[in-house]
Amino acid sequence: MMGLAEDGGLLLPRTIPRVGCETLASWQNLTYPELAFEIMSRFIDDIPANDLKDIIARSYDTFTRNEITPLAHVGEYHILELFHGPTLAFKDIALQFLGNLFEYLLDKNKSTLNILGATSGDTGSAAIYGVRGKERIKIFILHPHGRVSKVQEKQMTTVVDDNVFNIAIRGSFDDAQAIVKKIFSDVDFKAENNLGAINSINWARVLAQVVYYVYSCLHIIDHEKDSSLDFAIPTGNFGDIFAGFIARRMLPEGTIRQLVLATNSNDILSRLVNRGDYSLGEVRITSSPSMDIQAASNFERYLYYLVDSDATRTGELMEEFLKNGSLDLKSYQEQIKRDFTAASVAEDEVLKTIAHYHAEYGYLLDPHTAVGVRAAEQYKTTGIPMICLATAHPAKFGEVVAEAVNTEPELPENISAILTAESRCEIMEANANDIREYISTHAHGKDEGK
Repeated sequence: MMGLAEDGGLLLPRTIPRVGCETLASWQNLTYPELAFEIMSRFIDDIPANDLKDIIARSYDTFTRNEITPLAHVGEYHILELFHGPTLAFKDIALQFLGNLFEYLLDKNKSTLNILGATSGDTGSAAIYGVRGKERIKIFILHPHGRVSKVQEKQMTTVVDDNVFNIAIRGSFDDAQAIVKKIFSDVDFKAENNLGAINSINWARVLAQVVYYVYSCLHIIDHEKDSSLDFAIPTGNFGDIFAGFIARRMLPEGTIRQLVLATNSNDILSRLVNRGDYSLGEVRITSSPSMDIQAASNFERYLYYLVDSDATRTGELMEEFLKNGSLDLKSYQEQIKRDFTAASVAEDEVLKTIAHYHAEYGYLLDPHTAVGVRAAEQYKTTGIPMICLATAHPAKFGEVVAEAVNTEPELPENISAILTAESRCEIMEANANDIREYISTHAHGKDEGK
């Protein structure tokens, strides 16, 4: 629940449990919630098994597909659909679980929590839907004003439960994330206001995302008799692909052969993989706004493993990055390239990819998924299954999809209903002190959400 550690670093488990071939085979016919329990229980030792099973079951009751994360077979690729939760984005998979987990722990301890998070689009709405109406929780979500899609904005700002506070800052997602990290680093303020994190800096979110990597591996192994496969992951904050990194370390060697890291023109992560250059650039506004990020929040976690689990060295490198805005990691290039391959996808390629898969297969990709599919095309190996993570329903980015295929994607009922609904949001400057004061004012008592 604490999110960041007290020294400002990110939390990780001491060890990553290994899963042998025999155990993996025994999971073959498990449902998604059953598999989630098997994986999560290997990391969680302080919640009774029946309670954990109940939390998981309730978390996935809100999804519209029994498989939770079904695979669609499109041309040469397997599209892992991660958007069948309440806000139609992959963040629901972790945040429905996290909301129920928080509620369980708070009720057990008879305590309260004020969640503070920043979003580049989907995290905010998924987090809000995960905790809306929960008695012991208030949530403060920062998003970059005017830099998220209309649907994303409406999904956040039309939630008017008393425990929900939406804040649009005049700046980028990186500005919002920096404010969150700065506030969390103030240990006294954090303690006084019972602050917790729901962003991908929260380890439990990464853990929940590990499950769908294993689930899709089991599906492919069962149906195609392949023992090795590749994944293509559109990523900006490094959280989704880091979950894949953890899954690969858990599973028998060779099960996950390749993790293809796909970025849009905000290419700090692809530059890291391809050139060993991890340096800030100007945030570019693209058709895939959830990836319009330069400083990737979860990169610190991977850095820890890159430097042989040396926490002191990790801290030194992160201090250097905060000071200079760059890290020269060319000396680690060989290891980085063993862990990932990477591609940066230009804006025109995103639209072409959406258009091609719609014309050829009648399948609509959202722009983030299109980034991943285009990167997958560059690294597809004959005979090796390639799974592309579909991170959002195309209707969440209807204008971009319509530009590519000349027709608006059909709006799910829960999306069309909110487009004309009343919104409530506070617009503020990207100033940590102002945000801190706002939280202090609203964190205690039963005032109405903003």
